[in-house]
Amino acid sequence: MRARETDKISPMSHSPSTDGKTRCFWSLGIPEFEPYHDTEWGFPVADDVRLFEKIVLEGFQSGLSWRTILNKRESFRAAFAGFDFERVARFGKRDVERLLGDAGIVRHRGKIEAAIHNAGRACDLRDEMGSLATYFWRFEPEASSRPAEITRTEIPATSAESKALAKDLKKRGWKFVGPTTAYAFMQAMGLVNDHTEDCYARELAHEARRRFEVP
Repeated sequence: MRARETDKISPMSHSPSTDGKTRCFWSLGIPEFEPYHDTEWGFPVADDVRLFEKIVLEGFQSGLSWRTILNKRESFRAAFAGFDFERVARFGKRDVERLLGDAGIVRHRGKIEAAIHNAGRACDLRDEMGSLATYFWRFEPEASSRPAEITRTEIPATSAESKALAKDLKKRGWKFVGPTTAYAFMQAMGLVNDHTEDCYARELAHEARRRFEVP
């Protein structure tokens, strides 16, 4: 969840969680956010398709809310061949026009073309590193570099690692992946655990990371 988006959310402006559990403030009162928060956000991921999906969707989110993207996620999956990046890399001009006519997704030519372009770069990266996961998990920060406590006011928007990731992706030809987008990707895919200290899912994410084998 990007810091600039969460800054707009008042914890007093939404109803509490549906089951009485204490959650990160940004998920309160938004039904579709609770399952995403509880089972996905901050939990480590090694699956290349999911990693590619998330970094593409973070690019589409730029200038929009995550709620908009989350509500369109299934349509995005259908439109982009389940985010199979080998298939997406083969998309051509007809596919771009098809996607521009798909009301189920964000119809932004630059972002659509960037997603297709990035699919090709993902294939290159997979061929070089063996997997996207092997590459992305190289940017997991050291525990000593993380804030002592994660509170609403302490959730970063970027980090040294997200800046390094964005810089390296740009050098490799990726588009629509800046440091803020890279950090939101790291939050979502479990490279960092930004569940707040009072959130019940924080320890669950920690435990998932302890069991996780880095690719």
